[in-house]
Amino acid sequence: MEGFGVHTSMWTMNWDRAGAERAVEAAVRHKMDFIEIALLNAPAVDAAHTRALLEKHKLRAVCSLGLPEPAWASVRPEAAIDYLKVVIDKTAEMGAEAVSGVIYGGIGERTGVPPTQAEYDNIARALEASAKYAKQRGIELGVEAINRYENHLINSARQAVDMVERVGADNVFVHLDTYHMNIEEKGAANGILVARDHLKYIHLSESDRGTPGYGNIPWDAIYAALAAIGFKGGLAMESFINMPPEIAYGLAVWRPVARDEEEVMGKGLPFLRGKAEQYGLI
Repeated sequence: MEGFGVHTSMWTMNWDRAGAERAVEAAVRHKMDFIEIALLNAPAVDAAHTRALLEKHKLRAVCSLGLPEPAWASVRPEAAIDYLKVVIDKTAEMGAEAVSGVIYGGIGERTGVPPTQAEYDNIARALEASAKYAKQRGIELGVEAINRYENHLINSARQAVDMVERVGADNVFVHLDTYHMNIEEKGAANGILVARDHLKYIHLSESDRGTPGYGNIPWDAIYAALAAIGFKGGLAMESFINMPPEIAYGLAVWRPVARDEEEVMGKGLPFLRGKAEQYGLI
């Protein structure tokens, strides 16, 4: 997962043949090392088609998702195991390297009270089983810490590290996101330092989820911390331009976060790449 990538929400959130072709073509045009594919409907994905596209363009990929409510691991661990098995199989068939994101729950999952030990026990059970299966398929799993408004279970780098260490599998890693870190961490770089031994993937997302470099994220602190820990994982730009209603609802995005794709890719991408080069990360 090394290098610079982009979340395919820039071009599509529907990974059908047309969406896949549009996103891969655009990612290649922008000279990305990898793409992050949102697997919102894994069973419907034409894995052979995606694999052929990736191989043709020599483009690597990771997949990401949040679990649907019937498979929330905190309350239905067996359903989560079954669902993640389908996702892992599809990821392997596509030729992607990892499944990351909110693989422990849902975007919008909140009980209104603090997490319970029973919820964490169920999550650990689901992830332990999923990690074993993913290992057989050559797939890594990433646990993403997201903000308190989107999920009540894993909000900070420390909580992500605790879960990864509890699962104890060498193919499970921490996934951080600058948008969420800006809300949850006590200092932009602290989450990176806490997760340093397990951090393999980071979303580079602006404070309003819009164009990187045009918000409040302290990018120099982020990149300096990544350089300080010798980060060698995936750097993925994430900005939401195309969102179906259910995703917009879960993320609480009610207005455009950027003018258009041209603004994000023409201004935000060069900004992030320039910083990565400045700090010796690419």
